[in-house]
Amino acid sequence: MNKYQPRNYTAHGGKETVIGGRLTFLPGAEVVGLPAAVMMPKASALPDSDAKSVAQLREDYNALLGVLRAAGLLASEAVVE
Repeated sequence: MNKYQPRNYTAHGGKETVIGGRLTFLPGAEVVGLPAAVMMPKASALPDSDAKSVAQLREDYNALLGVLRAAGLLASEAVVE
């Protein structure tokens, strides 16, 4: 009796595919029908920095951090160790 249970298989007459292992997308692969909520969010565009001082560069950097936080790409609070 074979007791092998594959990690990736189809079930329910092909209506469900179960992925228990790694799913790798090769270059050129396309995903169709995936809800937008699952896709990676995009941050708003910022202009290139033309800072002439460290203080201006700090302002530009903090603006970048704010945009990344707003897009959900960066935690809203820093973890201090």
